Amino acid sequence: MNIWIILVAGLGYLGLLFGIAYWSERRGQMGKSVVNNPYVYALSLAVYCTAWTFYGSVGRACTAGVSFLAIYLGPTLMAPLWYIILRKLIVIARSQHISSIADFISSRYGKSTFLGGLVSLIAIVAIIPYISLQLKAISFSLDILRAGPVLLASGAPWTDTALYVTIILAIFTILFGTRHLNPAERHEGLVAAVAFESIVKLIAFLSVGIFVTWGIYQGPGDLFGQAAAIPELAKLFTMEEAALSPWSWCWLILVSMLAILTLPRQFHVAVIENTDVRHLTKAIWLFPLYMLLINLFVLPIAIGGDMVFSGQGFDGDTFVLKLPLAYGREWLALLVFIGGLSASTSMVIVSTIALSIMASNNLVVPLLLWSPVRNPLGGQDISRYLLLIRRVIIGMILMLAYWYFATIGAGTPLVSIGLISFTGVSQFAPAMLGGLFWREGTRTGALAGLLAGCIVWAFMLPFPSLIEAGRFPAEILTTGLGGISWLNPHAFLGVKGMDPISHAAFWSLLINTGLYVSVSLMTRHDAIGHAQAQLFVNIYRYVSGTRDARSSYGKASMQDIRILLHRFLGRDRADELVTMFFRGKPVQPETLTEAPPELIAYAEKLLGGAVGSASAYLLVSSVVKDTPLSVGEVIDVLSETQQILSYSRALEQQSAELEQASAKLHLANERLREMDRTKDDFIATVTHELRTPITSIRSLVSIMHDNPALPEDKRQEFLGIALRESERISRLINQVLDLEKMESGHARWNMTELDMVALIQTSLEGFQEICTQRGIQLHVTLPARVRPFTGDRDRLIQVMVNLMSNAIKFCHETRGEIHVSLEEAGHQLLIRVQDNGVGIEPEFQPYIFDKFTQFNDYRTGRATGSGLGLSITWRIVRVHKGDIRVSSEPGQGAVFEVRLPLSAGAVQPMATPSYNRVKT
Repeated sequence: MNIWIILVAGLGYLGLLFGIAYWSERRGQMGKSVVNNPYVYALSLAVYCTAWTFYGSVGRACTAGVSFLAIYLGPTLMAPLWYIILRKLIVIARSQHISSIADFISSRYGKSTFLGGLVSLIAIVAIIPYISLQLKAISFSLDILRAGPVLLASGAPWTDTALYVTIILAIFTILFGTRHLNPAERHEGLVAAVAFESIVKLIAFLSVGIFVTWGIYQGPGDLFGQAAAIPELAKLFTMEEAALSPWSWCWLILVSMLAILTLPRQFHVAVIENTDVRHLTKAIWLFPLYMLLINLFVLPIAIGGDMVFSGQGFDGDTFVLKLPLAYGREWLALLVFIGGLSASTSMVIVSTIALSIMASNNLVVPLLLWSPVRNPLGGQDISRYLLLIRRVIIGMILMLAYWYFATIGAGTPLVSIGLISFTGVSQFAPAMLGGLFWREGTRTGALAGLLAGCIVWAFMLPFPSLIEAGRFPAEILTTGLGGISWLNPHAFLGVKGMDPISHAAFWSLLINTGLYVSVSLMTRHDAIGHAQAQLFVNIYRYVSGTRDARSSYGKASMQDIRILLHRFLGRDRADELVTMFFRGKPVQPETLTEAPPELIAYAEKLLGGAVGSASAYLLVSSVVKDTPLSVGEVIDVLSETQQILSYSRALEQQSAELEQASAKLHLANERLREMDRTKDDFIATVTHELRTPITSIRSLVSIMHDNPALPEDKRQEFLGIALRESERISRLINQVLDLEKMESGHARWNMTELDMVALIQTSLEGFQEICTQRGIQLHVTLPARVRPFTGDRDRLIQVMVNLMSNAIKFCHETRGEIHVSLEEAGHQLLIRVQDNGVGIEPEFQPYIFDKFTQFNDYRTGRATGSGLGLSITWRIVRVHKGDIRVSSEPGQGAVFEVRLPLSAGAVQPMATPSYNRVKT
């Protein structure tokens, strides 16, 4: 066929796509969106069907028969689950302005820039072979049509068809997807063009299938009847003779099920480009229908090509084009070329745009923000530079894909290249799916699983392809890496007998998932990770308004927020978005000097769409000052365990049906109710204790605000009181969090061998001056030495500090005395702290170590402190296998006695005791 006809048809088709994209975007700007349609959305999901489907499925069917269906059965089986998984992904992405799968994973696990960068790197490495597959398909289809060979190493680079294809696709992709920086990262024109391409490639493939079945042969009966007479062909359409074992079928189906969610292009069109979550209801059945139609004639074309070209040595990947040409149907061959071009370009465009967003937001921008000269508020508008960065990344990705095709993938079947990429991106599944439904999944667990799984995948799939390309010694595939037999990519850990894809998928996903779960169980979230885990897992509770999803922000000026948005979104766009935010609100931005917390959260989401959620968090944090821990967040952390207690109600309902276990269930339920009441009471007390100083601070500030002429001495007095109350809040929050860690068993203990004499001396150093100022005589009786004790030094110092603080607080006002002693009694160390204060009434002594138990200070006539110090002290002593007691008589002071066994040292888990707390 004349090369100019091919070029005009190909370039004309690309121009048509660009025209469709431009028209769609203009319609969207006019409020008449073309893509806000469930059928367009479902067709855009068919970007899954690439040149691998259009050409490679026939090639695989020629050698493996019906086993080519495994790659399409996976997405078909996943489609019904979209309403659970994909719907939740869409809601989260819309709520958090997620821009890519890397952004999703980094945002879920504490907005980690490192994790987002790692996902981006893995995605680029995994998808480059897949993009090279598309370049290969376009290149060989061009050369088949013009009846010329593909020139690679044997010819100069400028004679290589694939090089020109790469350059044209790079230019087209840049024009298509990086004309402007969109905070939502939606491209309506792109979605419309991809949906149109899905129709074109389906029509083209069905046309050649109809031609083969009814044009070359007399229908399916004739075609399969002739093939059945040839034993080599008969086995291609029987399950018994399929090339795949049941084990391989299962793993290929699983990998393709995961890939339909984790492929960057699929995540982009299915999640980021979704305009209405209700479109899923049609996509759930339309997408599997599309899968059925485009695979309907794969076997007829494969079998027909094998019979027509029998003995000629043609690659099955080329049959879709060669069959029309062999029978003089050049117009059909040109239609097939356009269909293959549609399949390839849609994948290349969407994939490179998605990868450029990931690389820009999670690799380049964080590096810029971490540079020594970083200044988020300085300099000029950099939004255009972000676009330039994405365009450069697009060019680099496509050139890397061309390099892979030219050096490694030229002689590799299309399906093999695609399966390498599928297995690579499936490594995102444990972190992504775990992050959706498992609140305990941590950043460390996700990082460990992802790193290990990808290393195993790279060793077992891309590495052997490099060996086969001559980049590494061939004996590695027989003797193993470094001569170690169990480091054989095709027999990892000595396991043999599986095909390479199943082998790699099994080990990589097993290790990935195992590490993700086990490491997550051994580690804990930080504050941001905890908040994000709650938000992602319980997203429907937040978006429905039953929970407050707004983060607690500190203070930032309106000017700083505006400059930040101007710099990264552009001045005009940023001003427009800020105006939209204040539309309908009683206050206008011009009247504000300090940005409302809602605007700060809104700005972070907008920046998240432009530079990624992790980078947006860094940017906003750089201009927000004194970010506090809100009361709501403290309460949320403390009440987390209540969800476990709610199961007691379900147990109670079933107790009637379990007669044999009814007594045990009744006791268990009573215990759980008691714990529930205790937790509710605890939270209520925390709220009360926080509200008191907050109310005091608010009252003092209100007085100073309403009385500008207030004398300076009064103002200083009020400021001093407010400062002390603020410190009280801080101490209370620290004590509550410390207590929660101890009760939950997550506190960290550093057990070392200690000199208790030196430890007590160190603990008392800070109290010498206090006692002198208050006229208190401090008597210390310590032996020269005692046997070493194994314990946590900081925690035991905290015990002494709490006991001394308590003794000083209640010591006699005018002739106070405190006695501190240490002695070794048998196999125990005995520590005593005695004061001569007012003492403790006998009826109150059983509750002295209860949480929030407070007694009136006889000097002030009111309770002081948080009531947590002695409770924390009791827990520290119990962890060290010790005991603490109090003895006292009213008016005779109190003696606190701590007994520590010299055999102690291991931290022992303990159940939190139930207290009957009383108001005092």
